[in-house]
Amino acid sequence: MVPLIRARELVKRFGDFTAVDGIDVEVRAGEAFGFLGPNGAGKSSTMRMIGCVSPPTSGELTIMGMDPRRQGSAIRARLGVCPQEDNLDLDLTARENLVTYARYFGISRRTARARADELLEFVQLEERANSKVDPLSGGMKRRLTIARALVNEPEIVLLDEPTTGLDPQARHLVWERLFRLKQRGVTLVLTTHYMDEAEQLCDRLVVMDAGKIVAEGPPRTLIEQHATREVVEVRFGSEPLEPYASKLDGVCERIEVLPDRILLYADDGDATVPAVYERGLHPSGVLVRRASLEDVFLRLVGRTLVEA
Repeated sequence: MVPLIRARELVKRFGDFTAVDGIDVEVRAGEAFGFLGPNGAGKSSTMRMIGCVSPPTSGELTIMGMDPRRQGSAIRARLGVCPQEDNLDLDLTARENLVTYARYFGISRRTARARADELLEFVQLEERANSKVDPLSGGMKRRLTIARALVNEPEIVLLDEPTTGLDPQARHLVWERLFRLKQRGVTLVLTTHYMDEAEQLCDRLVVMDAGKIVAEGPPRTLIEQHATREVVEVRFGSEPLEPYASKLDGVCERIEVLPDRILLYADDGDATVPAVYERGLHPSGVLVRRASLEDVFLRLVGRTLVEA
């Protein structure tokens, strides 16, 4: 099946700085595809090229079979874009925001009003249709921004950090709406810093670092490839942890020492715990958990904070 988005050796440079360094990406119709990476990894630059607002420096990029260099307007007409920052018109009502935006796509006013009401119901904002945007909560504004991205009935929706800053209830409601979009056959492309969000929403994803793709695949496959099945978190109070870690050498596949705990990566966490005590150690706390996408992410890109 021909991918909706296809990139080969895609490069984006800003002067001497290479933001995206020769990546290959394919996004299939109807899937949810994610870009993960630390600040400055190249995620936003890639999304801007896919959104046809920033031309590639070199390489091949096709969106729905079209070249964004020559057919950017035609591609944008079939895209929905939800930016990281809500940029709604605060002086208009929720319904007016949708109707006004629909008019930019040449949609008749009558159709725009009907579509606005349908989308407000879809994001559970029908009761706030006539409310001004400014007093709406952050979660409501986010849902309205997602609704606005759907007014032109796009084939692909680009979502940049769709739930940043939202409380847990609002995040889960947005996840539910996005899952329903995918059920309708809409292709979703998103960036996110939330590993649980990527696991919940993405069929496939790539992990980017320093402009390159360092891993790709379904979330569960990445966990199987780059982590163990389980992780044992061991705590020893406020004492230095390196002496404890040296005594744990060989009890598991991999050991990682953090400032407040030691992580033991093992396929069977419950079997690993007795080995800790057999080494003569008496931790103040022990937790066995399933390995997560966050474990994969931190192993691939490191724990050092990168300021973009």
